[in-house]
Amino acid sequence: MSALEVTFVEEDGTVRTVAADAGQTLMEAGKGNGVVGILADCGGSCACATCHVYVDADWLEAVGAPDDVEAEMLDMVSDVRRDTSRLACQIRLTDRLNGLRVAVAPYA
Repeated sequence: MSALEVTFVEEDGTVRTVAADAGQTLMEAGKGNGVVGILADCGGSCACATCHVYVDADWLEAVGAPDDVEAEMLDMVSDVRRDTSRLACQIRLTDRLNGLRVAVAPYA
């Protein structure tokens, strides 16, 4: 596994760049590094929206769009959902995502 860096902007504006391994999910990287707001209540099974993030516009194409199941989960947070919304548990980190930047969404 190769080491990557990903940056989370917490809801209060705190910027946290953390080390992650290719193959783990963005949620695992955030939760494992104590990023505030990445609750991951379902443990990464796409059954809640407690790892909701906003992907930086520069990274949207590389990250891709949510599938239908993830889109349904994002409907649970429709009051804070944006076009850039994703669930961190559904973003698998690869070398292509080295440097990824996301903002942690407020929990609705």
